[in-house]
Amino acid sequence: MPADGPAPSPQVPGPDDLLDRVGEWPPAQTPVGTMRLLPVRLDRDLRLVAAWMNDPAVAAFWELSGPQEVTAKHLRAQLDGDGRSVPCLGLLDGVPMSYWEIYRADLDPIARYCSARPHDTGLHLLIGGVPDRGRGIGTALLRAVSELVLDRRPRCGRVLAEPDVRNVASVAAFLSAGFRLSAEVDLPGKRAALMVRDRALREVL
Repeated sequence: MPADGPAPSPQVPGPDDLLDRVGEWPPAQTPVGTMRLLPVRLDRDLRLVAAWMNDPAVAAFWELSGPQEVTAKHLRAQLDGDGRSVPCLGLLDGVPMSYWEIYRADLDPIARYCSARPHDTGLHLLIGGVPDRGRGIGTALLRAVSELVLDRRPRCGRVLAEPDVRNVASVAAFLSAGFRLSAEVDLPGKRAALMVRDRALREVL
């Protein structure tokens, strides 16, 4: 046994290590404008995100409608966590218009349902404004953000998403953005379409 005491404990990755510094990812050029992910700050962004969560079309799937504290609790769980999920605003040409969660699917409860691989990265997305829905903007942004994930996270082989199967528009947007439908899975609270974008197929789909 060494004379200078016990061996040091293994280092635990810090928040920045789990998702490769999402806040430092560069803007992405898309057919609909310049897209940038901006990590959420409660003091700056709560009112806007809570308003989006109270839109009936959003609330039907996110189930976070109600007082601002409902949304605040959801955001704090990520902001005060270990960095496995990063809530972000999506800015299009500098204007906040979408909400994203970039998360480590292999460290998330979803891993039990989709045979997640190390560094698989998940996406949650909502489009905030009604005028931005149904015009192909979601597809353009999903393709751009999944490209960012694959570019900035070289250890990530797959980008995953699990929209509710009832959300036909969302599933269609993922398919148009280069994702494939891998399976339908029963998650707590919903039946989900497991969408996958494979690094190996990114030039094909």
